[in-house]
Amino acid sequence: MTRLAWACGEPGAGPTRTPGSEVRVGETDRPRGRHRAPARPYWYVLEERGVELLLVNARHVKILPGRKTDVGDAAWLCELLEHGLLRGSFVPPPAIRELRDLTRYRKRLIQAHTAEAQRIHKTLEDASIRLGSVASDVLGASGRAMLRALLAGERDPRVLAELARGRLRSKLPELREALAGRFDAHHALLVRLALDHVEQLERSITTLDQEVDRVIAPFARARDRLDTITGVGKRAAECIIAEIGIDMQVFPTAAHLASWAALCPGNNVTGGKRRSGKTRKGNVWLGEILVECAWAAARSRDTYLAAQFWRLARRIGKKKAAVAVGHSILVIAWHLLDGDCDYAELGGDFFVRRDADRARQRAIAQLQALGYHVTLQPTAA
Repeated sequence: MTRLAWACGEPGAGPTRTPGSEVRVGETDRPRGRHRAPARPYWYVLEERGVELLLVNARHVKILPGRKTDVGDAAWLCELLEHGLLRGSFVPPPAIRELRDLTRYRKRLIQAHTAEAQRIHKTLEDASIRLGSVASDVLGASGRAMLRALLAGERDPRVLAELARGRLRSKLPELREALAGRFDAHHALLVRLALDHVEQLERSITTLDQEVDRVIAPFARARDRLDTITGVGKRAAECIIAEIGIDMQVFPTAAHLASWAALCPGNNVTGGKRRSGKTRKGNVWLGEILVECAWAAARSRDTYLAAQFWRLARRIGKKKAAVAVGHSILVIAWHLLDGDCDYAELGGDFFVRRDADRARQRAIAQLQALGYHVTLQPTAA
């Protein structure tokens, strides 16, 4: 079987110039050769023909200083490949790649939806309409009814407030005060365009949700396994599977997976001194979703991950604690996918039970520091 090595960050940017780049150089004043063609189409063609491909981290195969040319790089890669010195990076199978495209695009649309919602908030505030200070969701059923009425020309705060539904009707006096503003044709144009864009984005997100459900159907069991982790929901589980796949044979241990995702502490020791151990730059899509799950887990009650978060937050801060809990979630995900099992909750008192003597001495010391004399009496079983 023919073997080829590919030295780049991922099969998304290659060393080939696109046709016509010489023309665009003059238009953009960029150096010749800076316009790169995507390498993925070539990867897919070679993959379909049965060629064994290796995606190699360029940092591992740097050529000697002063010999940096494309031809020199190619020759160096060939020599390393002949001697079996190249390690292939993780490239997901086609089904996972398709799922990854869908989940990443969905996330971008959700971010655009949030931006449009914030734009509507800003426009309403500019018109002195403080609907967001009364209604928890301006784009909810009541909020949209009021916005549509404003766009239709209604300006009476009492009429607008009567469009409230459900629990929001208990705040009618506050609504009448909040809806009294100076909403004019300029604000109506901005809100109409933003609201139409929001609804179009919601339709697109719904379409993507349906397509993700279809593509992930063969991996539904793995998604349900990950959904049992504290802080990880259905969408988060889909995103994690889209980034790491379900075949954990690719990563020999959970530590290998954490290192690949760049969520483990850095290892920088020289001369017996430990330098900065900050995490490397890794898969930003995976890192973001894991940190989001960590924040969700931190708000849960009586769970192991929440206890870990607040235990670390007191010492290293909340942001670093969220990264550490995200690392724990990734390690848990590896074990669930590798062992095909559900998540077993350890409980919020896990760290206390793990070292009961230390917890008891700490509590006694705190009471003694407050001026109390402590006598311990075991409770009856």
